[in-house]
Amino acid sequence: MTNYALASSTWDEKERLAIQQVVESDMFTMGKHVAEYEQMFAQFFGARHAVMVSSGSTANLLMIAALFFTRNPLLKRGDEIIVPAVSWSTTYFPLQQYGLKVKFVDIDRDTLNIDLEKLEAAVTDKTKAILLVNLLGNPNDFAAIQKIVADRDILLLEDNCESMGATFDDKQAGTFGLMGTYSSFFSHHIATMEGGCVVTDDEELHHILLCLRAHGWTRNLPKFNRVTGEKSDDPFEESFKFALPGYNVRPLEMSGAIGKEQLKKLPDFIRIRRENAAYFQTLFSDHPFLQIQEETGKSSWFGFSLVIKENAKCDRKQLVKLFAEHDIECRPIVTGNFLKNTDVLKFFDYEVAGSMENAEYIDANGLFVGNQQNDIREQIAYLHKVVASLY
Repeated sequence: MTNYALASSTWDEKERLAIQQVVESDMFTMGKHVAEYEQMFAQFFGARHAVMVSSGSTANLLMIAALFFTRNPLLKRGDEIIVPAVSWSTTYFPLQQYGLKVKFVDIDRDTLNIDLEKLEAAVTDKTKAILLVNLLGNPNDFAAIQKIVADRDILLLEDNCESMGATFDDKQAGTFGLMGTYSSFFSHHIATMEGGCVVTDDEELHHILLCLRAHGWTRNLPKFNRVTGEKSDDPFEESFKFALPGYNVRPLEMSGAIGKEQLKKLPDFIRIRRENAAYFQTLFSDHPFLQIQEETGKSSWFGFSLVIKENAKCDRKQLVKLFAEHDIECRPIVTGNFLKNTDVLKFFDYEVAGSMENAEYIDANGLFVGNQQNDIREQIAYLHKVVASLY
C-alpha cells in the first residue's frame, strides 16, 4: 500500500452506473452521451463550443491541425510558433507534424510557466502563434501576455491539459486563447478512462474540429456549416463524403457518459485540491532547501512541485531514493527540459530563444508529488516528516 500516491480514483457508483447504461444500450461509439458531455463542458468552462476526443494528446493534435484548414489558413508550414521548454511531449509533436518552426523559450523557475521577460524578447515579426502551457495546474499571467502580444497579429493557444479548473481573473484557464485543450486521463482532475476536449468560441474552427475528429467526413457536421457550406439532405450521399484529411480520434460513448458524472463533481474536486494545496504551502513555503511552485491566479493544483535549492545538503537522486524507501510516489516535472531529447528533436525545425538555465535547473533538480480530489493532508504531513529526516 503506497503511503502517498500520485493519484486515486475519482469514480463511485455513479460512474459505474453510467457505464452500465451504455453497455445496455449496445451503442458504444460516439453518440448522445458524448454530445451531452460536450454541451456541459462548454457551459462549465464558459466556451461556445467543446469537442471531445480520445485524449489530451489528440486534443492538441486537432487544435494545431484545425488552424491549417480554415478558409483563410491561420497557419502554414514554416510559420513560427513559440512554446515553453517544459511541457508534455504531445504539446510539441503536432507542431513538428504540421511543419511549424518551433521556438523554445525558457520557463520561470518560480511559476514553472513560460518566462514572461524571455517571451517578450523572443517575439518578433516572424512569430505567428504562441502555445502557452498551464503547468501542474498553474495558469499563466494572461494579462501580462496580452500586453506582450498587444496589437500584433499573433494567435494565442493553450495547452490546459494539466490545469482543468484553474482560473485567472475569474476566467477559466483554457479559454484565453483561440482554442484550448484539456485532458481527462486517470491522474488528472476528472477521469473518463481516456479522453480530452478542445474548446473554442470560433464557429469555423468548431466545424473543422468536428470534421477532423472523425475521418474528415461530413457526417457529423450541421446541415449549414463552415467546411462544405450546405450538406445534402440525402444521408446516404453524406455518409462517406470526405472534406478534410482527418483522423479517427473519437471518444467512446462510455467516456462521454462518465464525463457527465465527473463534471458534476469537479467543483468539489477543485475545492479539495486547493485545500490540500493550502496545507502544503503552510509546510513548504519557507522550506530551507526546497522551493515550491508560485501560484498565479487560482491554480487547480495538479500536483506539488519540489525543486532542490542550491544550498541543499542532498541532490535529487537522494530525494527520489528516500521517497521510494517511504512509499511516496514522485515524478519528474513533466518532461523537464524538453531540449534534452535530441533523438526526437532531429526531426524538428526549431530554434532556442536565449538561455535555458531555469528549464535545465528544474530538469536536474525538480520533481513533483501528487495531489488528489480527496483530503490528503495526512499524507502531506507524512511527506514533510520524511523530508525533515534529511536535515
